[in-house]
Amino acid sequence: MKEQIFTNLEYILTFSLLIAITFLIAFLVNRFFNRLIQHSTDVLQNDPTNYQFLRHAIRAIVFLLGFSAAIYSVPGLKAVASSLLAGAGILAIAVGFAAQQAMSNIISGFFIVLFKPFKVNDRLTIRGTLTGVVEDITLRHTVIRNFENKRIIIPNSIISDEVVINSDFANDKICKWIEIGISYDSDIDKAKQIMKEEVLQHPLHLDNRSQEQIDAGDPEVMVRVISLGEYSVNLRAWAWAKDSPDAFVLSCDVYESIKKRFDKEGVEIPFPYRTLVYKNGPPKDK
Repeated sequence: MKEQIFTNLEYILTFSLLIAITFLIAFLVNRFFNRLIQHSTDVLQNDPTNYQFLRHAIRAIVFLLGFSAAIYSVPGLKAVASSLLAGAGILAIAVGFAAQQAMSNIISGFFIVLFKPFKVNDRLTIRGTLTGVVEDITLRHTVIRNFENKRIIIPNSIISDEVVINSDFANDKICKWIEIGISYDSDIDKAKQIMKEEVLQHPLHLDNRSQEQIDAGDPEVMVRVISLGEYSVNLRAWAWAKDSPDAFVLSCDVYESIKKRFDKEGVEIPFPYRTLVYKNGPPKDK
């Protein structure tokens, strides 16, 4: 009886030790990759996407092997596992149906990391309304941090089938449209000159012209009339910045400075005008 107790205690200690070692190895792997990612990003200026995904994959393998070794270290659990493996055909079908979506996410994650339609730290827009920065690509899902510091969790199989606008793909430079409507009574040439000057004066503006365009005398900032609206003449200036954050700041500052210049120099930004027609005369006061 005492020998049986000691034997069972030995199995329990072995099982617990293997589980503890599994968690320790997973912790060390995670810590190693965190330092590697930080060094790669901050010092070497490399893309951390591959390291992020590899970290998740290795941790999953560590847990799988560790729990398998712990189960096979206990004869009772080993017998149960062997019985399950004996019916592997039926089990494989059941697990296949249950894990179909999970496997789809894993495979999609590998394709995302391999072909890189986007990577960690890229700025994405999905479905026209979901916008943010890619924070992580796990085995199952992609984590996007929006500009309110909230996390958007999208399964890899879904995001791989979406049309994604990537502001940082290949070339980070952004062309920002500065669009403003002026009244029909305002001086169009003066308004265009003000818009051009305010864009040129902003420190984040970039000259995106090629050498051929410079030699041809193309303007550094193009301003055109793009439409004649119901109550306004609509102008557009093309402003370039090095990336999305700079483009956002540039557009905010330029809109403000243009509004102040328009107020100072008498260029009107109109309100909607409505003309009311009374077919049977104006309503009579009661």
